[in-house]
Amino acid sequence: MVHNFSAGPAILPQSVLQEAAEAVRDFNGMGLSILEISHRSPQFTEVLEEATALPQELLGFGDDYAVLYLTGGASTQFYQVPMNLLASTDHAGYVDTGSWSSKAVKEAKLFGKAENLASSKDENYSYIPKGYSQPSGMRYLHLTSNNTIYGTEYHDFPQSDAPIVCDMSSDMFSRPVDIAPFGLIYAGAQKNMGPAGTTLVIVRKDLLGHVDRELPTMVDYRTHIKKMSAFNTPPVYPIYVSMLTMRWVRDNGGLAGMQQRNRTKADLLYNEIDRNPLFRGTAAKEDRSLMNVCFVMSEGNEGLQDRFSEMAKSANISGLKGHRSVGGFRASIYNAMERDSVQVLVDVMQELERGA
Repeated sequence: MVHNFSAGPAILPQSVLQEAAEAVRDFNGMGLSILEISHRSPQFTEVLEEATALPQELLGFGDDYAVLYLTGGASTQFYQVPMNLLASTDHAGYVDTGSWSSKAVKEAKLFGKAENLASSKDENYSYIPKGYSQPSGMRYLHLTSNNTIYGTEYHDFPQSDAPIVCDMSSDMFSRPVDIAPFGLIYAGAQKNMGPAGTTLVIVRKDLLGHVDRELPTMVDYRTHIKKMSAFNTPPVYPIYVSMLTMRWVRDNGGLAGMQQRNRTKADLLYNEIDRNPLFRGTAAKEDRSLMNVCFVMSEGNEGLQDRFSEMAKSANISGLKGHRSVGGFRASIYNAMERDSVQVLVDVMQELERGA
C-alpha cells in the first residue's frame, strides 16, 4: 500500500475510485463509458443535478445561492470574481496569506480598486493576520481559507460588513461552515473534492448583474446559472467523480464527521512534531492547517533530512516533499486520508529519533 501525502491532485476515497473506474468501463449499465456519453443525455443530467444538490445539502444553504461547475481552476476565479462582482468604482479588500491570495489581488486590480488589508508575508506566511481594520463600503472581502503551500488555515473567519469571497480549494467540505457571511465560495476540485478539471463555485445570486462593464458570455456567472453549468460541454468525468466524493462525505458523517476525522489525524501528526526533538512545525500553532502539515528538521538536525526521506520512501510514503517556498516536508492529510497512513508516518519519525 502506498501512503499518498500529495498536496494535489490529492487522494480520493477507495470506494470512489472503484466506482469511478467501473464507470469508465460501463456507466450505470448503459454499455457506454462515462467518458463517451453526451453531456445532455438524461443520464448525465441526473449526475449534474445531484452534483448541484449535494453542496446545498452538505453546507445547508438555500436557493438564494447558485452552484456551478466551471473550468480553468481556482486561478481563473482570481479574475472571474472581480469581473462579475467589482465595478470599476468599487473597492474590495484582500487578506494576503500566501501565493494564491497574492495572485488573486493582482488580478482584481485590473477591474477595480483592490487592496491588501493585511499580510503575513513578513514571516513567510507562517500565520493568519488578525486585528486589521476594514474600510467601510467594500464590495467584498477576499480570503483564502487554507494555504496549501504554507500550512495555515482559518479556524475562525473574520467578521465583515461586506460579503466574504473565499478560495476554499484545499479545505472544501473538510468541516462545517456557516455560509451566511459568504457571498461567493470557489474551490478547485483537485485538492479535497475530486480530480483536476472542474472548479466548484457557490455564488449568492443577488450579487450578480451590478458591474458597469460588458461581460464576455463565458465568464458571466449568469450564463452558467441559466444553463445549469452546461452552456458548453462541461468536464463530465471530473464532475461525476466529485459527485461520488460528496456522496462519500455525506455518507460518512457529513461535514461534522469530516471535521472529527481530520482533527484526529492532525492531532496525531502535530503531537509527534511537537514531541520529537528532530522536527519542528513551520506554521503558528493557532493557525495550523488540518489539511497540509508543514514541518522541517529542527536546528542542528538538518543533516538527517535525506535519511528521513529515504526511510519514508522505504515505508511506501509518497508526496511528502515540502514546497520550495518552505522546504522540509508537507504531509497533506485531506478527507480521504486514513489515520493508519498518518500513523505510518509517525512511526517513521519515531524510528529516525531512535536511530539518531
